Amino acid sequence: MYKSFLKRAFDVLISGIAIIVLALPMLIVAVAIKIDDPGPVLFKQKRVGIKKNGKITYFMIWKFRSMKMSTPHDTPTHLLENPEQYITRVGKFIRKTSLDELPQIYQVFTSKLSAIGPRPALWSQDDLVAEREKYGANDVKPGITGWAQINGRDELEIDVKARLDGEYAAALNAGKFKGFAMDVKCFIKTIGSILKSDGVVEGGTGALSKQPEAEKQEVTK
Repeated sequence: MYKSFLKRAFDVLISGIAIIVLALPMLIVAVAIKIDDPGPVLFKQKRVGIKKNGKITYFMIWKFRSMKMSTPHDTPTHLLENPEQYITRVGKFIRKTSLDELPQIYQVFTSKLSAIGPRPALWSQDDLVAEREKYGANDVKPGITGWAQINGRDELEIDVKARLDGEYAAALNAGKFKGFAMDVKCFIKTIGSILKSDGVVEGGTGALSKQPEAEKQEVTK
């Protein structure tokens, strides 16, 4: 009942309210980005969606642009020489506070994402997708935040992140109130993690250095 209906209903309700409440802050962020470094306010990145009919699907995730227009395109962040030099002043702030993720609220409203779920993997993170498959995590709609996000976020190794995503999937499929309880726990702890900037590491997951093509830089042009 919760997974098949109520979860989506809560996504619509929460994202709808957030769109209204955060409309002004998002406008301010958009203007600040334009002033700091003229160019597109948003950037899109190919991510892995929910598995349908036995096949992995993909979608374009939205974020506020936090990198300069002069940043080398199609270059993994961790392969850039001193990547910090390419992050705008506004970008540093919105990354640290996770404000760069706010455009995804609209994607929750339109059902591309869920508010809570496994964080969508990059299109090239075959190892993470494969690990998640072992735990049934690919069968769950990805979310803005999730169980792995509040238990280490970018610091987690691939296998650990996949296992935690599997724990979330298991709770969601358990029925009764377990899925709802897990979502509430994730939502509350996410607020605390954002305030403390827990687990934020430039370049992605803890094992990212082992996969040079895993993290594609923001494509802004």
